[in-house]
Amino acid sequence: MKQEEFSLEVAGRKLTAQFNDLADQASGAVIMRYGETVVLVTAVIGGQKDGLDYFPLTVEYEEKFYAAGRILGSRFIKREGRPSEEAILSGRIIDRTIRPLFPAHLRNEVQIVATVLSIDENNDPDILAVIGASLALGISNIPWAGPVAAVRLGLKNNQTIVNPTYPEREDADLELLICGNEGKINMIEAEAKEIPEATLAAAFTQAVGELAKLEAWQKEIVAKLGKEKLTFPKPELASEVTNLFAAEILPKLDAATFSGDKSTIYALKDEWKKLVIEKKPDTNLNQALEYYEEQVDKLIHDEGIKNSRRADGRRMDQVRPLFAQAGGLSEIVHGNGIFYRGGTHVLSVLTLGGPKDSQLMEGMEVSGKKRFMHHYNFPPFSVGETGRLGGMNRRAIGHGALAEKSLRGVIPAKEDFPYTIRLVSEALASNGSTSMGSVCGSTLALMDGGVPIKAPVAGIAMGLLMSEENENDYKIMTDIQGPEDHFGDMDFKVAGTKDGVTGIQLDIKVGGIPVKILTEALAQARAARLQILDVITTAIPAPRATLKPSAPQIAIMKIPVDKIGAVIGPGGKVIQKITEETGAEIEIEDDGSVYITGKGDGVARAKAQVESITHEYKAGEKFTGPVTRLMDFGAFVKIGHDTEGLVHISELAPFRVDRVTDVVNIGDEVPVVVKEIDDKGRVNLSLKLADPDYAANHGAKPSTNPLPPPRTNGNGGYRNNNNHRPRF
Repeated sequence: MKQEEFSLEVAGRKLTAQFNDLADQASGAVIMRYGETVVLVTAVIGGQKDGLDYFPLTVEYEEKFYAAGRILGSRFIKREGRPSEEAILSGRIIDRTIRPLFPAHLRNEVQIVATVLSIDENNDPDILAVIGASLALGISNIPWAGPVAAVRLGLKNNQTIVNPTYPEREDADLELLICGNEGKINMIEAEAKEIPEATLAAAFTQAVGELAKLEAWQKEIVAKLGKEKLTFPKPELASEVTNLFAAEILPKLDAATFSGDKSTIYALKDEWKKLVIEKKPDTNLNQALEYYEEQVDKLIHDEGIKNSRRADGRRMDQVRPLFAQAGGLSEIVHGNGIFYRGGTHVLSVLTLGGPKDSQLMEGMEVSGKKRFMHHYNFPPFSVGETGRLGGMNRRAIGHGALAEKSLRGVIPAKEDFPYTIRLVSEALASNGSTSMGSVCGSTLALMDGGVPIKAPVAGIAMGLLMSEENENDYKIMTDIQGPEDHFGDMDFKVAGTKDGVTGIQLDIKVGGIPVKILTEALAQARAARLQILDVITTAIPAPRATLKPSAPQIAIMKIPVDKIGAVIGPGGKVIQKITEETGAEIEIEDDGSVYITGKGDGVARAKAQVESITHEYKAGEKFTGPVTRLMDFGAFVKIGHDTEGLVHISELAPFRVDRVTDVVNIGDEVPVVVKEIDDKGRVNLSLKLADPDYAANHGAKPSTNPLPPPRTNGNGGYRNNNNHRPRF
């Protein structure tokens, strides 16, 4: 095996790129190592795909179970199946980072495959996958304007950590993943706990410094190992076609683009398409349509930068009309919110469940239970189209995860609110940033459902128009709509509360965005966010004081760890019986925490049974229970779910009685007091202490017989037949 290694110290750990002939059929390949986390990244370019109006890039992030040293999967299938959500999100990070640096006119298939070969308990493979993709492309013959680098910053206890380990990321105030090149940023994923904008801006600056080191290291590697790049000249339209556009379409372009209705842009595009087919049938139709898109893009940029003119006539910092409603859908659902921002309309619905409803996560990288979920749906009718319904795509998973991340910081702790929380956001009409609309709708649904969130959260998407000639010549747009999202240079989504940011996602179409512009966009986003929060809190000022009647009730209790087995019972028989009798579900954790979920009085009845099973009896406690067994030396009385205590014959009455049946019989309900718990844990009861008059009131009379001598076993001890206690 031929092999060459390059190493760099990052955050006190060695980052290594290995180049060998292990995957030598790929256009470019590299094995990245960081600690014991190892990722193989390959890049391959295929043939040109005719008839496409987009660049066919695919990015696959492959999780291998063996990478974790575990046999995972279901009980019946032990091989890897479809990608996990974590794998899809990691693949999207790579895609969003590298895509802007390919030639826009490239129509050859390019595939990036990142295969996680090993993962340790400290180092996340997603950073390695981004850097590996950059190196694989950099040394290949694929045209690409890299390199790019990636770094994760954590903020914990006011300390910034570069590439924090998994333990360091737990309970961090900020987790920020940034990618970029040439001193600029081209991809951001962030989750935060109400972090001020100034703190984020400082983190951006620090991240750019870390990226520069990684970028310089990559350039040295590419200079040594890189292949000559393939060239794909941009096709040019014939002058007859561009002249036809200038004569027939250009005079109408301004009115269509700035009509305030995105459909007019596409209606004029259809007109251009018919014109080309009719008058220039030999023209490559996709090239002609791309030319139309380029002219719209140029017009939007020129008018926006020079004249602060937007497609719908708004000011650059103006938010579209807002509407918010909490509730009103149905009394069956546990909470809902409806949120409008211009032509973007989102319905978010809340469902509450018990701990057993939490999602079990068992994968290469993530394991455990997930009690807060946000899911996102984007049906085709939301953009006036027909299409396939059902199933999930990468976009829907990504948008759902962004909203979930933005809301997670305000969700109450399990100790305070033990429910499993699921939100579903339905994008019912779309004209720009349904993901941030989902954040707003979900906040309304949470508050309508009585979830005691720490603070309301709102989100807004910021856009950018930047001159190709001068990056200092730009305009930032608040609340971008369809054409500005499609033709603009940036989609910068920022969510947060009135006190700070909770989530960020950045996608761009240019090579990179300077920190200065992102800092300005953060400030502009805050002003818009506060405006949206005012609308939300006008609709519902605070979470409702009570849950909806349709929501389940949850009782929380703590039992001794050594009593867990008694509640579960052999083969789960005891806990199953309680569930059958009460309809309540019972979840018991290893520390003895018990969560009882149900409706009506089932929760109270189940709790009473668990309390009875696990009750620690103490002297002086009073009970009333049935007599279950009679012995010559006393009676057994049931005082708990499955607990019996002995009332010795001497404790039946304040006077001596001849027979137990003189006072009690099987089935009698009698009052008793716990007299003592003996050294074997047996409960000794007294009836006479509970009610001195009970025996006399039930016809018992003092014995007239002399007290017989105690029986012995011949060895001086009291005889104890059948393990029963001796009579005194």
